[in-house]
Amino acid sequence: MRSLKRGWLTALALAGVVASAPLAQADVKLPNIFSDHMVLQQKQKNKVWGLADASEAVTVTIGDQKHQATADAQGAWSVMLDPLEVGEQKPLTLAVKGKNEVKIDDILVGEVWICSGQSNMQWSVGSSNDADLERLAAKFPKIRMINFPQVGVQEPKWSHDDRKWMVCTPDTVPQWSAVGYFFGRQLHETLNVPIGLINNAWGGSACEAWINRKTLAGDERFKGMMDRYGVAEARFEELTKKGEANLSEEEKKQWMQLKNQMSGNHRPANIYNGVLKSHLGYGIKGAIWYQGESNAGRAYQYRELFPLMIKNWRDEWAQGDFPFYWVQLADFQAEKPEPGDSDWAELREAQTMTMAKLPNTGEAVIIDIGEGKDIHPKNKVDVGRRLARWALAKDYGVKIAYHSPQYKSMEKQGNKIVLTFDHLDGKWRPFDVAAPRGFAIAGEDKKFVWADAKILEDGKVEVWSDKVAAPVAVRYGWASNPVVNMFNAAGLPLTPFRTDDWPGMTVGKE
Repeated sequence: MRSLKRGWLTALALAGVVASAPLAQADVKLPNIFSDHMVLQQKQKNKVWGLADASEAVTVTIGDQKHQATADAQGAWSVMLDPLEVGEQKPLTLAVKGKNEVKIDDILVGEVWICSGQSNMQWSVGSSNDADLERLAAKFPKIRMINFPQVGVQEPKWSHDDRKWMVCTPDTVPQWSAVGYFFGRQLHETLNVPIGLINNAWGGSACEAWINRKTLAGDERFKGMMDRYGVAEARFEELTKKGEANLSEEEKKQWMQLKNQMSGNHRPANIYNGVLKSHLGYGIKGAIWYQGESNAGRAYQYRELFPLMIKNWRDEWAQGDFPFYWVQLADFQAEKPEPGDSDWAELREAQTMTMAKLPNTGEAVIIDIGEGKDIHPKNKVDVGRRLARWALAKDYGVKIAYHSPQYKSMEKQGNKIVLTFDHLDGKWRPFDVAAPRGFAIAGEDKKFVWADAKILEDGKVEVWSDKVAAPVAVRYGWASNPVVNMFNAAGLPLTPFRTDDWPGMTVGKE
């Protein structure tokens, strides 16, 4: 099932979208990630690549640098630029010369970040809080962003020629990723360097669509998922070969459904090939990520899938373990009167676990700024700022609180459980009311009830309930939309957690 033929591709009518490296051509050509107003990552070598005639000599110049390459048999060539400094220099020009010459102007050197994920990363400034005020203030000529289109295919897309870098102005900013913009603006205002933001988010996308198919197919942990897609792909190819005119009404209906699935944002590797591949390898500092809603029903699988995606990106980007920071899912859906299971809580847990599995990763907790009625909370300023705290503290040496408090250990003391936390950074500051809210407690029967809680002098939290005489487990914020109020002095919310490892509702879902 995993070995796919390519006959079905023609039926998708995506000939202008689907492409490996284009056929060799006379003109030197660069992918669209290299365009006017681009930003190059400072203090590291940066790859520049493109196409030309087979065996054509290509010369690349920028500033006082000059590099030469020879196109291979397929016309592909690349060079590595020497590290550049921000400095006080004027904007640079990149010139690429073969039989023709391509010039890219107004290039800045600074900090470059990928902004990726699904709709909450895609969500625009123009649709966020105070969009009118944000637009009026968006006069930052040294902040640039490029928005990539939504293309789902199984063959690598080499370039998206209609997408170029944009300079931040009141006219351009409404269409920018809000989380990306507020993250980048905070970095720009703090560091006083140019910021480049590569926005490739796709609303509704699943994690597996962002991963190289070979990587997924070679991992037995995802065999069930890959086999399921393989069955759908084989059926689509079968119906396509039969020909639309020869299909029954039921077959036509099935064919149309499968056609959408084949080019959709859940199919393994579709976004990796259709979007990411066109700029994978461009010099970056790191990545910010906001995704998980589409995988919540398979939260236990996400424990392995999400780290695999990060590792896959790092391996193929060839920039080592670059920083990768994500947003934990916000609060959403109706509040529940009693403690219970939640797939969103399990997905948040999977996200948190990733910090312990991979180096140079971090999680921005936003359990306090979601909207129960809307999966797209409009407060994106605080999301961007919490991500920026991670980058400023970990990558730019700024002494600032960045890590949300996180559960460390528990100790049973009679009919109470005492909890210890990391990353408190001072004292607790419960929001709205003085008493901690959001804790639940259970005994051996695994039946959770709401708990009372008390903050102790040393920062530990004591939890109990008169309904549970012999408690064994505590949970906090364990719901899709929990009522919680625990923050540290810096205003960062306590990370939702559970002390137990009892099987959740998404165990075995793939």
